[in-house]
Amino acid sequence: MNQVTLIGNLANDPESRQTNSGKAQCSFRLAVQRRFANAQGEREADFFNVVCWGKTAENCARYLSKGRKAAVAGSIQNRSYEAQDGSKRYVTEIIAEHVEFIGGAQGAQEPNAQPQGAPVSGRQVGMYEGYTEVDDDDLPF
Repeated sequence: MNQVTLIGNLANDPESRQTNSGKAQCSFRLAVQRRFANAQGEREADFFNVVCWGKTAENCARYLSKGRKAAVAGSIQNRSYEAQDGSKRYVTEIIAEHVEFIGGAQGAQEPNAQPQGAPVSGRQVGMYEGYTEVDDDDLPF
């Protein structure tokens, strides 16, 4: 089984592109804090390369930005390529099947931006139209 779930903050703005066949692709680095502090009492972070495809890629490129918190679910993929100097390079990436935005956007949102915490998986986009944010203090339970 190859399954990974990560929650962290974007370390850079997403980079989007299209394949020759027109399929959307988006990539970004996700900084995820480790569970325990090091000997100096600091919590270090690991940085993961995340790649999204299709509608998920389009939404990540549109709504995510550096510093924004996101949850990513998908699988880990290893690949290699030959660099310009002839050496073989290895890359480990998270192939995101589902990305969920957590918290508000950094700065102002677009007028019709997706609401906080709305999932952006290609299968679930649009299901939160007309969404109104509710404060936890307003809930009866």
